[in-house]
Amino acid sequence: MAPDALACPACASLIHTDTLKQLAAEADVATRAGDLVSARNHWAAALRLLPARSQQHAVIRDRLAELTRRIDAAAVQGGPVAADTAPWWRRGAPGLVTVALVLTSKLKFLLLGLTKASTFVSMFAFFGVYWSIYGWPLALGLVLSIYIHEMGHVAMLRRLGIEAGAPMFIPGVGAFVMLKQHVSDPLTDAKIGLAGPVWGLGAALAAFGIYAVTGARIWLAIAQLTGFLNLFNLTPVWQLDGSRGVHVLARGERWALVAAIALALMVTEQRLLFIVGGVAVWRALQQETGPGDARVLATFVVLVIALSLLARGLG
Repeated sequence: MAPDALACPACASLIHTDTLKQLAAEADVATRAGDLVSARNHWAAALRLLPARSQQHAVIRDRLAELTRRIDAAAVQGGPVAADTAPWWRRGAPGLVTVALVLTSKLKFLLLGLTKASTFVSMFAFFGVYWSIYGWPLALGLVLSIYIHEMGHVAMLRRLGIEAGAPMFIPGVGAFVMLKQHVSDPLTDAKIGLAGPVWGLGAALAAFGIYAVTGARIWLAIAQLTGFLNLFNLTPVWQLDGSRGVHVLARGERWALVAAIALALMVTEQRLLFIVGGVAVWRALQQETGPGDARVLATFVVLVIALSLLARGLG
């Protein structure tokens, strides 16, 4: 299936169903709150994820036209087209509902991964090994953070329409997701590679947030360990996620990444960055480079800095 496909060519099922449901719910909440501009923006975003000849595309196109007429009419009459004059709780409702929908969909997706017997059994074995070494609280935090990291890869693969197996855990190594088809496009490869550390960063921030609220130092340890492991994964070598992220970067972008790593090293004094940065210099000196992508570079830089800050207590 093409990376930009919107529907399955064989069964005609929509690829972005979950995202479309989220956008529709957000648009509905915004409409009820009187924020017609936000509602129109949500429907416009949904329209871009639908095949042009589909029935859903026609329905949403009509809704956009109706919203535009209402917005124009309100502007002529001098009335509000947004919920700026509504009470604070009504103005915040769309955002709160959006956050709730996102969290619910992500939790549902994470639980879906545990229904695979191979994932659950290998995950339990991994947990048992590290329980005997570090105790169950840290072992549980470690296995969940790695699982969330791997499900980040799975989520991106599903979004791109690429078939892959369920996450498999190997004690002493970590976990991996086996692709069922070859990925040759460097940008696609970079998106898949960096999706894991992005979700891993989310897991580390969640653990740190719980520590900030409760003061329980086990959560700080989990946040630091999660940050450290995901930072190590950004080393641009072999099959690590960082290597896939660097794959698409042009020479100038690779040197910009090296500079960002050097800055993170000076700020955080995280010694693991000596390894990450040293390998990044080697990749920048290679003759073969990618076509370049500013968004991938920005994602890589943010990950390096954020994960280094989280892991500064280790290494």
